[in-house]
Amino acid sequence: MAKSLRSKRKRKMRAEKRKKNAPRELARLKSILGQEGKGEITMDDISEVANVVPAEQLNEKTADIDMEGGGDNMGKMETVSKSHKKNMLNQHGQYPKWMNHRQIKKMKIKNNPKKARKTKSQKNLAW
Repeated sequence: MAKSLRSKRKRKMRAEKRKKNAPRELARLKSILGQEGKGEITMDDISEVANVVPAEQLNEKTADIDMEGGGDNMGKMETVSKSHKKNMLNQHGQYPKWMNHRQIKKMKIKNNPKKARKTKSQKNLAW
């Protein structure tokens, strides 16, 4: 389920919305924590609820990993799929996630021309 183009688009837009609203949610969280307590808020209180890391620290960490040289494989995922260019199947016999059912049906016909040519034989009726 949920493989239609519309639902894929909706999931994508929801993820973008989450990214956009994250700073506002964090500010709201800080204000809520400040109101409940003494009015003072520390980063220790927030770190229990949410993982807060400044952007500078993240940039420094990635730069350190790149400088070491050993971090090439550490932080990256292997995203290259071993799919066949002609029939679009990967090593497990699955079509890509972005491909819809109509395209899959066309590819199956294109990949197996012998199966596609098979038609129902007409019954020989004697009238």
